[in-house]
Amino acid sequence: MSTATKTITRMLVLLVPLVAAWLLWSGIYKPLLLGLGLFSCLLTIYIKYRMEYFETEVFALGFGRRLISYWLWLAKEVVKSSLDVARIVLSPSLPISPEVVKLKASCEHPVDQAILANSITLTPGTLALDVYNGEISVHALTKAGADELRKGEMDRRVLALRKN
Repeated sequence: MSTATKTITRMLVLLVPLVAAWLLWSGIYKPLLLGLGLFSCLLTIYIKYRMEYFETEVFALGFGRRLISYWLWLAKEVVKSSLDVARIVLSPSLPISPEVVKLKASCEHPVDQAILANSITLTPGTLALDVYNGEISVHALTKAGADELRKGEMDRRVLALRKN
């Protein structure tokens, strides 16, 4: 596949969800607004093209079965952590033991490290404070939450996203 074909394919991969999101969120289907919506989506693609977005490795992460599986696992972890945080906050003794931990990310790619840090932040009771040179500083509400992160299950799952 030539570079031009890859670029056009990547542009379409971004254009389709942009148009779909615009149509769903707009809710107004008059010709003028449809035209303006399409124009704004195409303008976004053009700006991304000028920024050489389609030449980068952002597209290296496959949107396949592994990603859907990861999202389902992460959703389960978010619900589990939400219940833990609710239990802690509603407890009269407020049993918190805040802790800041540094985790070494197994993944070397910046996109993977961002996914890991964002996943940590999405999980209630934990907050990624900093990502630098593959090391993530995390504030955990409890020692149990920090210990769970140290086990490395989330890190292992993010690393598995990149495998071919």
